[in-house]
Amino acid sequence: DGTQAEQLYAKYRPDVAMLDLRMPGKSGNDAIDQIRQTYPKAHILVLTAYSGDEDIHKALEAGALGYALKSSTSDDLISAIRAVAAGQRWIPRDVASLLAVRNAYDALSHREIEVLKEIARGSANKEIAQKLAITEFTVKDHLKHIMGKLHVSARTEAVTAAVQRGIIEL
Repeated sequence: DGTQAEQLYAKYRPDVAMLDLRMPGKSGNDAIDQIRQTYPKAHILVLTAYSGDEDIHKALEAGALGYALKSSTSDDLISAIRAVAAGQRWIPRDVASLLAVRNAYDALSHREIEVLKEIARGSANKEIAQKLAITEFTVKDHLKHIMGKLHVSARTEAVTAAVQRGIIEL
């Protein structure tokens, strides 16, 4: 898990640490962020199955130097490890093109993400309004903005798009 990754990094101080994004307890991104705060020169490579543009962005923002998909060839993975060990960025072309998709969308606000998470839980507008201490009209307004920003036309499509892009987790 993420906490164990931090502890093992502190104990062994590897040339390259490979972390997944989704781990029990503390997430990979939180572990990356914490490791980089404590060890600013840590060389971290994300090795994951998650290819959503937000997943990639968050990992790089947390401090990962590289991002490789578990579907990478062994040659690509060796190249990624060598590049990250040398302190270089490693973002393969397929991952870079996924990250470029992010530029086609407007970012969701923190409140819009909260509303989207409630929609994913199956909450009705009235329930969302009560939970977030806002009006139903405000919930509907947020939903309209969410669907516009995600380029979808229905609540379920919004949730699906957000999960695929790594904006929310189920």
